[in-house]
Amino acid sequence: MRPVILASASPRRRELLAALIDEFEVVPSEVEEQLLGDGFVDAERLAFAKAEDVLQRNPEAIVVGSDTIVFDDEGEFGKPADRADAFAMWQRLRGGWHSVATSIAVIGAGEERQLTEVAEVLLSDLSDNEILAYIASKRPLDKAGGYAIQDEDVPTVAELEGCYCSVMGLPLWALWTLLEDAGVPCREPSAAFSRCAECPSRPSIEPDSP
Repeated sequence: MRPVILASASPRRRELLAALIDEFEVVPSEVEEQLLGDGFVDAERLAFAKAEDVLQRNPEAIVVGSDTIVFDDEGEFGKPADRADAFAMWQRLRGGWHSVATSIAVIGAGEERQLTEVAEVLLSDLSDNEILAYIASKRPLDKAGGYAIQDEDVPTVAELEGCYCSVMGLPLWALWTLLEDAGVPCREPSAAFSRCAECPSRPSIEPDSP
């Protein structure tokens, strides 16, 4: 079987992929994360570009590329440039709904597969002091929109409509589908995370006919 490579240095994506398969390599992409104005399209474009970049250097592999963009009706938000940028994102987004698009591309062996999940998130209405304390922890600085849904001690997210893992950066049921289609045997996400059993993105799996 061809080796699987995750084209990302994100520890969160590494943790999520490890829920599906035991053996994979991590080779970060060198693609610049430039935003062009459409969150959904940018997520798809960057996810594929990252996978393609790593595949060119590892043509024998199956490569997983992913990208997450936070956006609303007025603009899109990638990773903050610095603490001031993270604070400005929070001031803009807190207490309101926004969208999170995460696209995954699985390419290799002459085949290309891609799926994109969009979740709706209501960001918590934190005070300025709470936001500054969160930013001081440095956790928001490498995350799209300047927050992580899994940082429940803050907490960052008041409500979620969609796939939790997608907001983390890797929609597991979508990835499970793509990897299985690519011939990579996977565990079901719900075997690792109980939340995945109730995920609205979980596919309907029909039992085998007798």
